[in-house]
Amino acid sequence: MKISRDDARKKRKARIRKKVNGSPEKPRLVVFRSNKHIYAQIVDDLAGVTLASASTLSGDGQKFRLTVDNAKTIGKKIAEEAIKKDITTVVFDRNGFVYHGRVKALAEGAREAGLNF
Repeated sequence: MKISRDDARKKRKARIRKKVNGSPEKPRLVVFRSNKHIYAQIVDDLAGVTLASASTLSGDGQKFRLTVDNAKTIGKKIAEEAIKKDITTVVFDRNGFVYHGRVKALAEGAREAGLNF
């Protein structure tokens, strides 16, 4: 029986989440990529609270097309929001996605804007 692409991602996600947890000192930067958009959240897992978020949907009234460049912009936006809230260090959770392309661009954009992980 062949496993679907989404089920394979969920298995990878479960393996990653065993090791990656966010705390108040070092919250988790979660990435979700769909075919049209990319979303990023900074989460404190102990309190179960989202501290900051950014996506290609949340903009200055404009929707972005999902490209590598726009993913990098979203990474910079999430880092700016985090730094406003005195968060400088995070744990990166790629959410089962391969660290490649748009996910990698988002991570690089966040690093360039000042987040450490």
